[in-house]
Amino acid sequence: MTTLDQTRRQARLGTALVATVIFLTGIAPLATDMYVPAFPSVAADLSATATQVQLTLTTFFVGMALGQLIGGPVSDQHGRRRLLLAAVIVMTVASVVCALTPSIGVMTAARFVQGFAGGWAMVIGRAVIVDLARGARLVRVLNVIAGVGGIAPIAGPLLGAVILQLSGWRMSFWAVAALGGAMVVAVLVAVPESLPPHRRHGGGLRAFAVAGRQALARRRYVGYVLVSGSGMGAIFAYVATSAFVLQSMNGLSPVAYSVDFAANAAGMTIAALVAARLAGRVATRTVILVGQVAALGAGVAMLIGALRFGTPLPLVIVCFFVLMTAQGLIGPNGGALASAEVPEHPGTGSAVLGFVTWVAAGVIAPIAGLGGQGTAVPMAHLTIVCTVLSMAGLALARPAGTASN
Repeated sequence: MTTLDQTRRQARLGTALVATVIFLTGIAPLATDMYVPAFPSVAADLSATATQVQLTLTTFFVGMALGQLIGGPVSDQHGRRRLLLAAVIVMTVASVVCALTPSIGVMTAARFVQGFAGGWAMVIGRAVIVDLARGARLVRVLNVIAGVGGIAPIAGPLLGAVILQLSGWRMSFWAVAALGGAMVVAVLVAVPESLPPHRRHGGGLRAFAVAGRQALARRRYVGYVLVSGSGMGAIFAYVATSAFVLQSMNGLSPVAYSVDFAANAAGMTIAALVAARLAGRVATRTVILVGQVAALGAGVAMLIGALRFGTPLPLVIVCFFVLMTAQGLIGPNGGALASAEVPEHPGTGSAVLGFVTWVAAGVIAPIAGLGGQGTAVPMAHLTIVCTVLSMAGLALARPAGTASN
């Protein structure tokens, strides 16, 4: 590729496109967090058990992981724009089905489709960015996307609670459907076809197996995937248990909990935006390591507090804030460096990365709750283990020489 071609490609990476990808990235936390406060109402209205309602969340995560795994390589073969548009339309239709569902079984199936289409859209959106940016600019843009996209987990629970208060749980899904309609318009207006025919890979899923093996054979790619995936595990250990630790164990009110949750998400957002500013100035691996050390310290402090001091509220609030802020330095940077290791297969690289991170979310969340509502020990252990694995991934991805990314 000539320098002129590269300049033209990067010139197309404008504000509208980045904003659209942020929009696409925010659908997962919105579709999850807006819905979680309504679990009791859903169970009552659909005559379902708590376990059955929880299963609708699990199937969403499974769909999200599979959608990313398949959507990336298929878009490597057929291009980005049309498949992205189709995914957003399917996600919107699935959201409408959730809003109109007559039974928990229909809702479970619709949530899987919603997650699958949402994951498909997310991975293609990320692949579009990788198509159009390289080096420090890629790191910077992906950090901005993660940082601004962090508004979704801040707004999600609060918006869901307001909707539940003013209307019913079905309105949450109508809101997601409306956002889906807006996404269709945004994709039509702002997203170009970033993968011209001469750069596409034939073979689809068959080629994915080959490309996947090539990607996974690269030590540094695997290392950075481990960095990002383990960071996601730590995030969902927090998400799964923070309500119990702060409310059940420390007596925080639901409103105070929502404020603390939002503050932690804001910390993660600010950290990702700071990391974006540092791209090209400070070695990205150094930024990741700072986040990992902070997250490990928070996990160790939480474990000591849980074992020796009865999990005091001030310690919990500080540890949660440090842990989540640190993830803003770890996950986006790890993902950006992973994508940079496989520039010839951006869809496949994004697919494997997305699959690993969402599988980590789906696996860690229930494990974190195994200890019940009265202890933070499992959550602290998982935070430490995930952070150590993330550090191991960073060590695995160490450059062969003395150069650093």
